[in-house]
Amino acid sequence: MEEVLLRVEELCLHYRTSRGIVQVVDSVSFEVGRNQALAVIGESGCGKSSLARAILRLLPRNVAVYTGGVFLDGTNVMLLGEERFRQEVRWVKVSLVPQAVMNSLNPVVKVGDQVAEPLVTHNLVKKAEAQERAKQVFRLVGVPLDFLQRYAFELSGGMRQRMAIAMALVADPSLVILDEPTSALDVLTQANILNMLKRIKREFQRSFILISHDVATSSELADSVAVMYAGQIVEVSNAAHFYHEPLHPYSQKLMASVPRLRQDRKPEFIPGQPASLINPAKNCRFAPRCQLRFSECEQEPPFFECGDRGRVKCWRYA
Repeated sequence: MEEVLLRVEELCLHYRTSRGIVQVVDSVSFEVGRNQALAVIGESGCGKSSLARAILRLLPRNVAVYTGGVFLDGTNVMLLGEERFRQEVRWVKVSLVPQAVMNSLNPVVKVGDQVAEPLVTHNLVKKAEAQERAKQVFRLVGVPLDFLQRYAFELSGGMRQRMAIAMALVADPSLVILDEPTSALDVLTQANILNMLKRIKREFQRSFILISHDVATSSELADSVAVMYAGQIVEVSNAAHFYHEPLHPYSQKLMASVPRLRQDRKPEFIPGQPASLINPAKNCRFAPRCQLRFSECEQEPPFFECGDRGRVKCWRYA
């Protein structure tokens, strides 16, 4: 059994809005092993990106509830003060490759300076050493060194994504959270980025949390899979089992929606609308869309263990 690097316990993040409290992350628990990749998949709006923000404590102003435990190497970092968390955890031990990379880059600062900035900000090395480290990670992610003197708007989408990955790796964190790292890229560039991430994971013993709504893409990197629906994790499975035989009815519908090259089968769709996260009902949140529902589904299910296949939040496994 692999060593646990990150353990999340009953993590909640609720937002206050004019329409009510939005339970965007609701009692989420999972683990990430050292040198392992966890794929968090689900529909848009199910809370995947908010889960990343909750782990890194990158919170908006309208937070109503923020509770739970985030254990990194056995230490509950939720108990740390904000300044200590910023100095000792964020970007040093856990970093983020954000969604919509161009929106997170400074258009008037050269990319080399932006990549080196986390090292200087956290007082890890002097500026000259930070520039040398930036060159090392540029080589690692496959970016020519002359790009150090360019600005973000001069780069292609694939190069911007590589630069964002370089920024996440420059402080040598043990865990990198990747939020839709290939969603805006063409198929060839997606493959190149994923191959690069697999090489980094293998050679440098990195752990990843890959957030994606693309089931097929997530299979390239994942060792385990957490399926998120309506703010909750409904299944955590070993990747070897999940992509062939998912447990939860929602997971099965997700897999059935993926086109297959070697099967004469039409992709399926999930009927109905996603559950509202404003004061959701205390039952199985997928029940209104589930074709396998029965009377027990009127109550919220606990997690049921399914041996080495994983665990699932569904009454069918009681």
